[in-house]
Amino acid sequence: MIPYHNINPVAFKIGAFKVHWYGLMYLVGFYGCWALGRVRARLPHVNWPAQRVGDLLFYAMLGVILGGRIGYVLFYAYTPEGQWLEWLHPMMIFQVWDGGMSFHGGLLGVITAMILFARKTGLSFWEVADFAAVLTPFGLFCGRIGNFINGELWGKVTDLPWGMIFPGAGDGLPHHPTPIYEALLEGVFLFTLLWWFGRRPRPRMAISGLFLLGYGCVRFSIEFVRMPDPQFGYLLWGWVTMGQILCLPMIVCGALFIRHAYRHPVVKTA
Repeated sequence: MIPYHNINPVAFKIGAFKVHWYGLMYLVGFYGCWALGRVRARLPHVNWPAQRVGDLLFYAMLGVILGGRIGYVLFYAYTPEGQWLEWLHPMMIFQVWDGGMSFHGGLLGVITAMILFARKTGLSFWEVADFAAVLTPFGLFCGRIGNFINGELWGKVTDLPWGMIFPGAGDGLPHHPTPIYEALLEGVFLFTLLWWFGRRPRPRMAISGLFLLGYGCVRFSIEFVRMPDPQFGYLLWGWVTMGQILCLPMIVCGALFIRHAYRHPVVKTA
């Protein structure tokens, strides 16, 4: 068993102003995506202007923050009494530093942002989506590290040697450190796969499809050892969680996008 140290979620304070690790990890994620995007933009088959990377990141930041928080409100911030917590306290929607971000909501927010960006720049949606998909896992990695520092989203009780005690669980027992699993699989593994896949020209839509399929499968699998959301528990057959239900459309769409990309290839892609 590895003891979990109760990390202070506040990185530092300036007077009454608190800077949280969770928020800092988002900044690291956005900066890293920008830096990686500039590297990718120089690939011969991509050839994006450097300024376009920064503009896309600005749109993506808005999509992640607004979509992620609103998605959390709609999908997860629900009490057994039938109340959505953030709707009862609307200002909580903007308190991102306290955690409570939904990946699936963030994904919908980023898709909306990419549609707007594509219209502004005259690019096709899939050129923008394929470029952004390669960078996204780095942001996911940083977000999951933020979850770990916050001591949230722990897994089920385990006797594996890397089980950790999460104070928030309240039982003193070792649990799967699922934020670390997700950081490694949604972040490191998926980034490596997509960066390798995107090093060569691919049919338009294929990279986006691989991202959706890869994330959906990884997240669906991790949900088996992650504790279900207490306000929902298991929704179907005693084992299906909300996260798995939200991942199923990603898996199906990802597979269909890849199939369509290779059956009707448009080779120039981002």
